[in-house]
Order: sequence, then C-alpha cells, then structure tokens
Amino acid sequence: HLLGPGAAPLGDRLLRGAAAEPPAGPELPAVPEANGVLRGCEPGKGGAGAIAAAININASTSKFLMNVITIEDYKSTYWPKLDSAIDQLLTQSPGDYIPISYEQIYSCVYKCVCQQHSEQMYSDLIKKITNHLERVSKELQASPPDLYIERFNIALGQYMGALQSIVPLFIYMNKFYIETKLNRDLKDDLIKLFTEHVAEKHIYNLMPLLLEAQSTPFQITPSTMANIVKGLYTLRPEWVQMAPALFSKFIPNILPPAVESELQEYAAQDQKLQRELMQNGFAR
Repeated sequence: HLLGPGAAPLGDRLLRGAAAEPPAGPELPAVPEANGVLRGCEPGKGGAGAIAAAININASTSKFLMNVITIEDYKSTYWPKLDSAIDQLLTQSPGDYIPISYEQIYSCVYKCVCQQHSEQMYSDLIKKITNHLERVSKELQASPPDLYIERFNIALGQYMGALQSIVPLFIYMNKFYIETKLNRDLKDDLIKLFTEHVAEKHIYNLMPLLLEAQSTPFQITPSTMANIVKGLYTLRPEWVQMAPALFSKFIPNILPPAVESELQEYAAQDQKLQRELMQNGFAR
C-alpha cells in the first residue's frame, strides 16, 4: 500500500490494522520475553535451526531456513530501506504523494527487532533525525526576520506530522527495546530531539518576534500564532514564563484566576482589542 493524497494518517492505519498482527512474510513468532526479546526469534533455538542441524545441511541453507539477518544484512539491505523512508517522511509537505510501502517498512522493523538489531536500529534512527534537525536549524538561522516565524511554523508542523508516521512504523522497536530496556518512549525521545536541536536554539530569537507580531494585528495569521505557541508549550511548558500573556491566549488555565482589583485592566485590554479589530474591517 502506498501513501498518497486522501489516505488515512499512517499512525491510524497501522494501529488499526498492521500493528495488531505480524506483517506478511516468513513466520516470526512474537511472544515477548521478560527481557524484551521476542521469543522464537533467536537463531539456533529449535525451529529451523534444529531442523538444519538434524539434516546436516550446509551453512547457507541453514541461514535461509532460520531467516537470519546478520549485521551486514542489516546495514546493506534493511537500514537503507528505513533510511530512505524516513527521509521522505521528514521532508514531505502536506498533501505530498509518498511512494513508499508502509507495510514493507513495518515488516523490516519487525524482522530486525526479532534478530536483535534494535539497539543498532535505534542508534541509526536517532542519528538520522538529529542530522536532519541540525540542517533545519541552520536553515532557520539564515531566515530573514520577516520570514522567520512562518518558517519556524513550517518546520515544527512538518516534523510533528512526520512523527505521526515514524513512531507507528517503529512500534515493535519501541515496545521491545525502548520501553523495556531504556524505560523511555520513542515519541518522547523524538520530540526531545526537536526541542534540543531546533527550539532551544531559536526560542530567544523567536519569542521577541512573536510578541511584536502579537502587538501588530494580522502581521501573521492567527492559526500560525496558535500553532507555534501550542507547539512551544508541548515542547517545554516552562517557556510560558517568557510570555505568560501570549501563551494564555492559546493555552487555557495557565494564568492564576482573575482578581477583582484587576477587572478594570482586563476591560481596558478587551476594549483595545475591539478597537483594533474594527480598524481592520471587522464588525463589532
């Protein structure tokens, strides 16, 4: 199945369908052991390994029967497929046609987990996405002020959209390696990467521009402002302290309750906003 316009989000499709059953192909039992390894996936423990030993066939045939994926196989065949798919998901724009088979990629991840390549695969994934985010950060640094906010919004939206596909594709690695051995979660790890390699490097340039845009109605669209503010709050809630009034317009219940002594000030702010809207053509 290829990803294209009009298709349901990849995360939804996987979690409704493919995640419920092992992918098609050679049977690979998926009963979890206590240590996070999938039972029956270890080469040489019964199954095809025992048959191979019993009939004394040569090593290459034994490897075929056991479906062994060596580290060389992983590096030359499996990871390149994953690498290419991740590239496309990280750089796609809304509505793009993505010519990849999510079932094939999901199957690659599943088999690599069975063959105990999770640690290498996780390392490669983190390195891949880190390099991508460092390029994104450099591109943002080169943006002129009048395009900076919009480009940050695009980068944030594009990355969060990509995670909706990438995280479900690596669901088996998350379940049987990241959660079990690292006591973490893949989505949290990948969001943290954006925080560290993009948002933290740009927050002190971005925030003054957001405050300026807030005081100049329609300098940027309300949806762009809302997306960025909500995104920053998701990445690091304590950034609210940098501009509480700005965040409070889009994040409910982050300011203390209003007190009676400040009601006149609130009313004055509301009247100022209404005047600005009327000056820009909005009816009262």
